[in-house]
Amino acid sequence: MSDEKTPIERAPAEAVRRVSIVEMKGGEPDRRDDLVAVEEPLEIRVVVEEEGRRRRHAVAITMRTPGHDFELAAGFLFSEGVVRGSESVWRIAYCETPDSSSSEGNIVEVFLAPGTTYDAARSSRQVYTTSSCGVCGRGSLDLLWTVHPERPQGEVTFEAELLRTLPARLRAAQRVFGETGGLHAAALCDPAGELEILREDVGRHNAVDKLVGRRLLDKRLPVSDRLLLVSGRASFELVQKAIMAGIPAMAAVGAPSSLAVSAAEEFGLTLVGFLDRQRFNVYSGPERIIG
Repeated sequence: MSDEKTPIERAPAEAVRRVSIVEMKGGEPDRRDDLVAVEEPLEIRVVVEEEGRRRRHAVAITMRTPGHDFELAAGFLFSEGVVRGSESVWRIAYCETPDSSSSEGNIVEVFLAPGTTYDAARSSRQVYTTSSCGVCGRGSLDLLWTVHPERPQGEVTFEAELLRTLPARLRAAQRVFGETGGLHAAALCDPAGELEILREDVGRHNAVDKLVGRRLLDKRLPVSDRLLLVSGRASFELVQKAIMAGIPAMAAVGAPSSLAVSAAEEFGLTLVGFLDRQRFNVYSGPERIIG
């Protein structure tokens, strides 16, 4: 591969779009403008050097809110076990081939570092289907052990009273949600309750991938001293991503699924659900919660 420099990710497209609506209020129609969250497809490709030639492999297409696309691609490939660390990623770029003119900014290519192998058949088998498609059971946990045979190692603890303040802090920091009411959010929190980094997206899994991708590109994995806070429910998919990133604790404002609880228990992840100002439930790892 050549020594061309990794380009800086272009400024993200607008995350909100203005639309015309008719609001029914008090029985009277009122035509006005409203803001909605943008949702567009992103194709993630892997580019690997094989027999002296660059070969492109389509890995996934996800519906996402534009912005932080390089983080999303890196985080997705890491959480699915396609790349094992920052040393596996040589550069990331938007596809600029002639056939991509109609989808500018919606195709990201991750160039693997020289010497990094890519097994297209194996990778396609180990990519998890989203929970809306009904993947569940022992097979998913066994696959997670195969992809990432380690438990989160963090000894960090969090005060119960501090945890109860986190949903309000998350909501206050959600700029696009405040405008549209249509985005999920994920944040990494330190033991003092500070939101170190926050990402929003129409997909809760994408928001987490963006966080993990940022840490990967900064060469700061595993994340052994932070809590993952998510705005929605705690699905197996999100717990899996937290485990892959080495995050020792996760809190959700919504409910966890049964498989999310099973995975958290098996891997020693602290899992909190129904988090709000008055209460929360600890489903796994209560030793990391003080008070």
